[in-house]
Amino acid sequence: MAENEQEQRMATPRMAAGALFFDGQDQVLLVKPSYKPKWEIPGGYIERGESPLAACMREVREELAITPSIGPLLVLDWAPSDAEGDKVLYVFDGGQLSPEELAEIKLAPDELLAAEFHPAADLDQLLIPRLARRVKAAIRARGHGHTQYLEHGMPPNGEKGSDTP
Repeated sequence: MAENEQEQRMATPRMAAGALFFDGQDQVLLVKPSYKPKWEIPGGYIERGESPLAACMREVREELAITPSIGPLLVLDWAPSDAEGDKVLYVFDGGQLSPEELAEIKLAPDELLAAEFHPAADLDQLLIPRLARRVKAAIRARGHGHTQYLEHGMPPNGEKGSDTP
């Protein structure tokens, strides 16, 4: 196979990274973008030459104006999209935010309308379906102490995964 042909067959997915932050009641911090109808988790696209963890930290700093420690990877999700092409999405454990960190949150005015904690039971109503599946899987992964690999927000090959966190 010619090198050019092989290069054309190589995957070039868009990549994004986000973090799950929790409060003392294990509710999840969601952000309300000004440019989308549903809620999201803090995070965004990875820039060329940037690691997923560095992108996650940068996006949290840009969106919320805080620099908390970011913990281990909870979920890696392969999420192809007819409209946007293949995506690889990383969700890291941001842990429980301290009262000081919560007090320091300042929303990116051109990007976010709100940042609020919500119970896991409300995720299906607040998030688009594939993100709700991804976030619930990340909550489960955090509880089990291991990273979860997903495809389209679901465990592949019929692996067991509960819909409840």
